[in-house]
Amino acid sequence: MGLLSTIRKQKLKDKEIRLLMLGLDNAGKTTIVKQLLSEDVKSVSPTLGFNIKTVDWRGYKLNIWDVGGQSSLRPFWRNYFEKTDAILWVVDASSLERLQDCKVELDKVIQEDRLTGAGLLILVNKIDVIATDESRTAVLDLVNDTLQIDKITNHNCTILACSAYTGENLKEGLSWTTDEVTQRLYKFD
Repeated sequence: MGLLSTIRKQKLKDKEIRLLMLGLDNAGKTTIVKQLLSEDVKSVSPTLGFNIKTVDWRGYKLNIWDVGGQSSLRPFWRNYFEKTDAILWVVDASSLERLQDCKVELDKVIQEDRLTGAGLLILVNKIDVIATDESRTAVLDLVNDTLQIDKITNHNCTILACSAYTGENLKEGLSWTTDEVTQRLYKFD
């Protein structure tokens, strides 16, 4: 039995998944975590450093590493890359003028060798402030095109509109992430 099989068996036994939540500042990362934990989402302050929270989901312990997104903290993101099973990349739908900055930072993250193969869920947050379904679709298309999601080849990737404030699509995001990690890590040859 190889080392990889041993590691996979231990992870399966523990049923733990490590999620790294990243994105620009004010994208709503901490609010998403608070919503998942059924905490008050009305009082959130900027994350200076990181928070680790555990969410029980479908028999798994999801350890979410919520890392601050301020420009002064981004060079330190690499300190959190080890043993990451999936990346939750949060985009602010109400701040589309920052999409190019978002793309630059996402490109740095997905090119990191230690994250190669990790699942990538792109959460377009604050979709609840977009008035119509047509506008929401336009925002998703713009994010998809700007981030060039179709060109990401070293990660299984999907994009999902969500709202940290209302909880819209957050459970669907956890389900996709859990399924992606389970299929990739817990299959035995």
